[in-house]
Amino acid sequence: MADQVDPRFRNDIFDTGSLSAYFGAYADRLYAAMMAVDQDAVDRARQAIEQASAGGNRIFAIGNGGSAAIADHLCCDWTKGTHAHDHPVIDTTSLSANVPLYTALANDFGFETAFAKQISYFAKAGDVLVAISSSGNSPNILAAVAAAKAAGVTTIGLSGFSGGQLREQADIAIHVDVANYGIVEDVHQSVMHIIAQFIAAGRDHRA
Repeated sequence: MADQVDPRFRNDIFDTGSLSAYFGAYADRLYAAMMAVDQDAVDRARQAIEQASAGGNRIFAIGNGGSAAIADHLCCDWTKGTHAHDHPVIDTTSLSANVPLYTALANDFGFETAFAKQISYFAKAGDVLVAISSSGNSPNILAAVAAAKAAGVTTIGLSGFSGGQLREQADIAIHVDVANYGIVEDVHQSVMHIIAQFIAAGRDHRA
């Protein structure tokens, strides 16, 4: 069936005997996925973000679909949510957010280059790119990672399922080892919140 190309058919499905059963199974798998995340990789990502901020560099975030929403949300929480008067602002930009620019680049140069082109326009050595892809194999994400690394930009890759090429190519790989888009995205969102709250607590002298 043509519908089988829809990514949702890659999802592990849990106990559908009742919504309550599905709820419990989903929650159990979410907890297991969270606890399996490499916490050292998350801390290295946090350090890269703080180092870039201290040096006056920028944090770029990219993603498609739900991952684009996480990239946008990340910019809110990492900038506004960590702001303290005696610390540098964490300067974040979602390259998914400027729809006119993104669609112009996709239309004129091809969808696969729409993020990489923006990296070539805006990024410089010392910046950080947070690349979010549940499959880890989205061509436009991988092209941006390659462009970022060539420019001396540190790359943080958030992936799921097998991790794909993103897990191999990112300087710092944060992998969610589960085959369910919802859970992968939930964990990516949680990692984003954990980083934001940990940085904010340190800045507020509550760490």
